[in-house]
Amino acid sequence: MKKVVLLCAGGASTGMFVKKLNQESEKKNLGYKFAAHGVAEAHTVAADANAVLLGPQVSYQLDKVRGDVPGVPVEAINMMDYGMMNVANVMKQVTRLAG
Repeated sequence: MKKVVLLCAGGASTGMFVKKLNQESEKKNLGYKFAAHGVAEAHTVAADANAVLLGPQVSYQLDKVRGDVPGVPVEAINMMDYGMMNVANVMKQVTRLAG
């Protein structure tokens, strides 16, 4: 199981998105486990992740998070994909980052 962490400012939308991503991963047997956390927790919750995605609202912290989790691929989720909860597009991003 590959661990993918979504970081946000602590809003409920990321939690809902993680639920949808986990459902899709289980349904298609993709082998990903998603979790949502606040961006301030990056160094403790994402250091062992296979990939980290930032919600658009915290994408300005991309460089900081990359420094907090060296060796872990980190990208921001496209604002439109996040807003529309486009699971298919985000899953493509996860597959590219985490394998």
